[in-house]
Amino acid sequence: MATTVEGAGADVAPAGLRLPGVVLGVGLGGFLDGILLHQLLQWHHMLTSTDHDHIGVRYYDPHTVSGLEMNTVWDGIFHVVCWLAILIGLAVLYSRVTRDRRRVWTSRVLWGWILAGWGLFNLVEGVLDHHILGIHHVRGGPHQLWWDLGFLALGVLLLAGGLLLQRSGRPFDPEAPAGQAAGDAR
Repeated sequence: MATTVEGAGADVAPAGLRLPGVVLGVGLGGFLDGILLHQLLQWHHMLTSTDHDHIGVRYYDPHTVSGLEMNTVWDGIFHVVCWLAILIGLAVLYSRVTRDRRRVWTSRVLWGWILAGWGLFNLVEGVLDHHILGIHHVRGGPHQLWWDLGFLALGVLLLAGGLLLQRSGRPFDPEAPAGQAAGDAR
């Protein structure tokens, strides 16, 4: 809702979609990572590379029952963090958009920020867990560096694509009536 402050002539920008979009993207990207790479493909779990990590975490061999149990617990903690990110993103979005929510969910601006958040997830998680801490890799083995670099490259593409998508969206005020573009929702 772009309004003018009486007498000052300054526009008040509407609450943006950037924060809720990025937080939703982080949560959704994390869920996709956990479901696809941890559960379906079983390429890694949260602690599968701790036999040669950089911080001295005890090794939990995912090929033993006790090791798989501990890795599953840490995968669950990871999923709790992803779930909390989604809940927080939805709560922030809900607090900022009180009318015509369908228009927000179909906007390029929101989906661009969600893709950017997913890309940020890949970049931060990839650099931190795969390279700095070394607690797991996308796919362990002789070519693990290439898999890890591919994961980072995907993060860069998602971030860049998300930024381009949100920039191509029509600026709008999520509080304004449909059809009225009043202010920038970024």
